[in-house]
Order: sequence, then C-alpha cells, then structure tokens
Amino acid sequence: MSTMVYPCEEKLERLTQEEIISSTKLVIQGLEALKSEHNAILHSLVETIKCLNKDEVACLVHEKSSLLRKSVEMIELGLGEAQVMTALANHLSTVEAEKQKLRAQVRRLCQENQWLRDELSNTQQKLQKSEQTVAQLEEEKKHLEFMNQLKKYDKDALPLEEKNGEATKDALDDLFPNDEEEHEQGTSHQPSSAALAAAKRGGYEVPARLRALHNLVIQYANQGRYEVAVPLCKQMLEDLERTSGRDHPDVATMLNILALVYRDQNNYKEASRLLYDAVAIREKTLGEEHPSVAATLNNLAVLYGKRGKYIEAEPLCKRALELREKVLGRDHPDVAKQLNNLALVCQNQGKYEEVEYYYCRALEIYEKRLGLDDPNVAKTKNNLASCYLKQGKYKEAEILYKEILTRAHEKEFGIVDAESKPIWMHAEEREDSKGIAGEDAHYGEQMGWYKACKVNSPTINTTLRNLAVLYRQQGKTEAADMLEEYTLKTRKQVSHRDISVGCGSAVTSCGTLSKWSAVALIY
Repeated sequence: MSTMVYPCEEKLERLTQEEIISSTKLVIQGLEALKSEHNAILHSLVETIKCLNKDEVACLVHEKSSLLRKSVEMIELGLGEAQVMTALANHLSTVEAEKQKLRAQVRRLCQENQWLRDELSNTQQKLQKSEQTVAQLEEEKKHLEFMNQLKKYDKDALPLEEKNGEATKDALDDLFPNDEEEHEQGTSHQPSSAALAAAKRGGYEVPARLRALHNLVIQYANQGRYEVAVPLCKQMLEDLERTSGRDHPDVATMLNILALVYRDQNNYKEASRLLYDAVAIREKTLGEEHPSVAATLNNLAVLYGKRGKYIEAEPLCKRALELREKVLGRDHPDVAKQLNNLALVCQNQGKYEEVEYYYCRALEIYEKRLGLDDPNVAKTKNNLASCYLKQGKYKEAEILYKEILTRAHEKEFGIVDAESKPIWMHAEEREDSKGIAGEDAHYGEQMGWYKACKVNSPTINTTLRNLAVLYRQQGKTEAADMLEEYTLKTRKQVSHRDISVGCGSAVTSCGTLSKWSAVALIY
C-alpha cells in the first residue's frame, strides 16, 4: 500500500500560499492512489467471499470489507476537501488579480483627477483674468460715455456755486491726493496704483497675496458691482482667518478693504465695526505705535466725517497725528498730511483758530521738507485761504490765492513783468478797464497762459474758482466773470483728460478726489 507523509504543524504555519497549493495537490495524488489500492483490496475480498462457504471465515471477510469501505469513504471525503481547497485557492488567485486591476484603475483615476484639478485651476486663473479684462473694458466704456456726455454740456452754463448762496460743508473725503494721483487722475480705470502707493507711504503695504484681489475689488466697487465685491472680500477674509488666524496683519488689511466697500455703500455701521476690529488686530500684532494703526484711525475719522460726526472724528485724527509724529517725526510730510485732515475736521466744526494753526504748521512742514514748488504747498495754501474766506478775512485769502497763481506763473514763464503777468493781474486789469473796447483782444494770450499753467491741476482750478468767488463778494464782477469764463471755456479741454472741474460748494478745499484715491485709503 502507498504511504502518505504529512508535514508537521510548525512547518505548515510557515508555508506560503503556493506551497500550500502544491502540498494540497500532492495530498490529492496520494489519496487517489490510496483509494485505488483500497478499491482493489475490497474487490479482492468480495471475490473471496463468493468462494468461501464457511460462515466464520465469511463473517471475518465481511468485517474487513466493511472497514475497507469506511476507509474508502474517508479517503473520498479527504479528496473532496482537498479539491475544495484547490478551488478556493484558484478563487483567491482570481480575486487577487481583480484586486490588482482595481488598484491600477484607482491609480489611473487619481492621475486623471489630479489632471482635472490642474485644468480647473488653470481655467479659474483664465476666468479671473478675463473678468479683470471685462471690468477694465466696462470702465473704459463708462469713461467714454462720460466724455460723450460732457460734450453736450452748455458752454455758457454757470458753475454750481453761483446757484448756491451758501457754502456747504466740506466733505472729509476731499483730502490731499498724492503726487502720483494728481498726475494720474486722467487714468481713472487704474485706481489701484495710487491706492497701493498711498498704502506703502502709510507704513503698511498691501501684501502680495492680497494685491490681485484688492485690485479686483476696487474695480468692482468703482463699477458699483457691490454684489460681487462684498462676497469676494468675505470669502478672502474667511480664507485668511482659517489659514492665518484671526489675529494676523493680513486679516486687518482685508477688514480695511471690506470696510471701504461698505463705506462706499453708505453702510457706515458695518464699516465702523470692521475698522475698529482692524485697529484692535494691528495694535495687538504690530504694536500700538505702528504707522498702520494711525492709517486705520484716519480711515475711521473719514468714516465719521462722511456721516457728519466731526466731533467723534476729531479725537481719532488727533491720535493718528500723535502716532505719526512719534514714529515719523514732527516734520515728516505724512504728519503734514494728517494735519490737513485734522484741520478739515475742525473747519467743519467752526474751530477756525485751530484750523489756521494746523494749516500753517502743515504749510511750514511742506515748504521745509518738499520745497516751495511742491504741489502740496499750493494745496495747503488754498485750504488755508478757503478757511480765511469762510471767516470773511478776504485780504488774507486774496494774498494766498495770488501767491499760488503767481508761483505757478513763475514756474512756467519765469519772472513777472509787464510782458508776462499772472492771470489774476489780467483779471484785475479787466476790472479796472470796464467798458473799454478791445479788451477781448488779449483773450488769446491770457488763454495761452491758462493752458500752459496746467489748469487740469486741481489746485490751480480750485484756486481760480475760489478767487472768482472772492472777487464777486468784493464786488469785482468783471474780474470774477473773467476767471469763471476761462473755467467754462476750458471745460472741454480739461474733460478730455478726465479731470473734474466742478465742485459741490462755493469754497472748497483743494483736491477733489475719487472715492478710492483719498489719503484715507491706507490699509
């Protein structure tokens, strides 16, 4: 009979799947051989039983044959189990193959998913660029429509201040533009450069990761598309708070941007809350004496000024002034700029003595640090003259207005003499020669001076308008008419450079700015 050798239990535990399958097949072969031998023996015993006659021997043979049948049954059972194990092994192999296929599919799907993510990111970037381009084109379209409307204006229409008997309150937004802003006012579709420059000079530059969003928000706000600008700001604010935490300088910058959007919507309550949060964050992260804290306080003062709450705006302006004096020094140009803001707040409260002090001090700083020909010198003189004019100090106001125009004339044409006179001298000569024929013959020469003297400058334009108001209050109607006539006849020339020559009050502070280019726009 065949003999079968079974591996010990310890060895079975160390067998691999392939070794187990091989051993199972070997066992199957042994069991098949053993089954064949048992069947042969059983067949032999059956034949022997037929030949035997004795009962005892037949009984013994029957007993042996029964044992052999049981043994054959056990062998068949073992064969069945071995075959099941073999089938199970084949099934496991099939399952493992399917598993490998699925893993390969997962890897391929992951690669495709990554590719789709990259494509989505690129598409989003292209979409953002397209939206910026569309916004710029829409802004240019509005600009062209505005220019077309200006052509329809009546050249002989009187300026707004002639129709209003009393001067209205100075808007707190009418602060000083920066040097770049005065030269870039003709490019209103690019408001972000001036705003970023102002922010940098204020001691805290808009971070690079917020710059693109900042420009996009400004474009949407300038178009009045607040339903896009506000959610865009809120989404970026949430992302910054999630990635950098609530107490981070970039979060304060984003709060400032969102507050300015709300301010432009006249949602002053929400804008005020955001600015106070920005002040708290900057004081905590950058220190209470950081320039950006002063910038945010100035923004709050502007906000209160737009609401007519000049009493609340004054201490904010004063604190911003103290911070800038402490950080930058008492003679820094930014200190002079803050002095102008504080003077404007006090002027709207009728505190003219303080207004004169602040303007005179600002004028001294500008003349000392920037020189007599700096635009801020003329602007401060114009503001101070406006203050004098509101108090009825016509002589002091007239001196300052004439100094501004004379300085502008000397800068363009050299010294003043009989052949080269500033425009106010022509106006007074016209007043002195009322009714004399031929006076209009000098119009071309005077108009040439007016063009050459950069009347698109807000300072010169405002000075001429205010001096005309002063002349009219002094009864010098001819001189006032001449200045106003030049203003009206050059409106078309000025408008094609996108310069606004209109003011909302009879006497205005210098520098009417767009809502996004004011000094207050320091983040």
